[in-house]
Amino acid sequence: MENKIFNEIIVNSCVLEKRIAILEDHNLTELYTEKVDKQIITGNIYIGTIKNVLPGLGAAFLDIGLDRTAFLHFKDIDFNFLEKKIEGHYNSSQIGKILKPGQEIVVQVKKGPIGKKGARVTGSLTIPGKFLVYMPFQQKVAISKKISSQTERKRIHSIFDKIKEPSVGIIVRTDTEGHSEEDFLQEYQSLEKTWKLLQKQIKYAKVPDCIFEENDLSSKLVRDLFNSNVDRLVLDDKKLFNKIIFKLKEINPDLISRIEFYDEDSPIFDAYGVEKEISKIFQSRIYLPSGGNITIEHTEALIAIDVNTGSFTSAKNYQQTIKQTNLEAAYEIARQIRLRDLSGIIILDFIDMNIAKHRDEVFQLLKSNLKRDREKNKVYPFTHLGLVQISRKRARPSLMIVHSESCPYCNGVGRILTKDSVVILINRWIHRARFFMQNETLKIYVHPSVKVFLDNNPKSLTSDTVPFEVFADSTIGIDKFKIFSAITSKELTEKYNT
Repeated sequence: MENKIFNEIIVNSCVLEKRIAILEDHNLTELYTEKVDKQIITGNIYIGTIKNVLPGLGAAFLDIGLDRTAFLHFKDIDFNFLEKKIEGHYNSSQIGKILKPGQEIVVQVKKGPIGKKGARVTGSLTIPGKFLVYMPFQQKVAISKKISSQTERKRIHSIFDKIKEPSVGIIVRTDTEGHSEEDFLQEYQSLEKTWKLLQKQIKYAKVPDCIFEENDLSSKLVRDLFNSNVDRLVLDDKKLFNKIIFKLKEINPDLISRIEFYDEDSPIFDAYGVEKEISKIFQSRIYLPSGGNITIEHTEALIAIDVNTGSFTSAKNYQQTIKQTNLEAAYEIARQIRLRDLSGIIILDFIDMNIAKHRDEVFQLLKSNLKRDREKNKVYPFTHLGLVQISRKRARPSLMIVHSESCPYCNGVGRILTKDSVVILINRWIHRARFFMQNETLKIYVHPSVKVFLDNNPKSLTSDTVPFEVFADSTIGIDKFKIFSAITSKELTEKYNT
């Protein structure tokens, strides 16, 4: 019987970025980041106002609170969400008889703004879950075509004949294959509660307003991450804390007792040991407990992970040394795949094992640890060359893509931190040092390109307690910074780093 894993979610919020850390037995296994300037609005639901109706285009333009008006075509209107009941049949040229300037309407973003074009929206709303997509007023049950087994399709249909309200539509996703009726019922009831909460928000929202953010942290936490298997959720943002409690009251009130608000002086990720682990994410070499190591290399076609014994020679014999190193590597590789969000084709080169039983132990450990992965993956057995292949679904950009950019000095061969990521690091430095800097004024030196970014985004670097000045220094790397005391001229950079 497996020991129960203690699961925690730690959430950190700052000016430019919010981060979610997933910990299993106090070890960091997953990290999600949301940068303020790169928020995805596709899937968000808004209540907006009709600004213009253009019968020639068969479309209307709406104010939903974004920089540019959103585009709604006649074919995307859902008559169930109109204030007045529409009788009879209309075509696109008669859109002016259905929609009027000043009229309020509920829509969902199909496609985000691109260039000078505003968002494309639809009146047909959908609420996504892990296994299902909930569609108010659609009635039908649509099962993913990738579920090809007719027996499985009939089983799923029979389940929803029992649990689904007739006025509700459901899309059944591919990953639901083989799930029990209880799994479907739990998800369906959760989505139903979300819809009831949305109906309340539609009734009381101030127009224009976003009433459902599909991709924001609170939605991701409640929908995808925070469930009965999580022992504790800790947040350092009071607004986000209250937002999640508000949602859980409607969806799953039993979980509220597991939420904690963190208001200590030390940064939350420092207190839980997360920051030190994050600092290792961009390192290619990871050391194992017994002295071995693994190296992770990215290529255009695949990701290669190599296992080495390193300094580990303490086992009784050579084969035992190899087995122990490979077992430690299997655990760490599974963790790094989840943590770094590695995807596509991943090739593992374990140290050669002559004993079949040892190979099987390593393979089974790797597979069992990857079962906890939220993304779909498949692990293939050892080849005759001693390699293990993993295919993993790409669901979002990897942390390396989000937080780094091509290095201008090596023609894109290497990567360095993005400018906003450097500013985030400086913010964290100031937050970590602020209680020791009460009588100090700081001088912060950065690369000229980072200084330009700060000049264009003055609110991205702030401190209420520690005054500072920022200076450009071309001798400093683009992804580096230096901090000095303005009074003593002493460098303080390393003193308050992670």
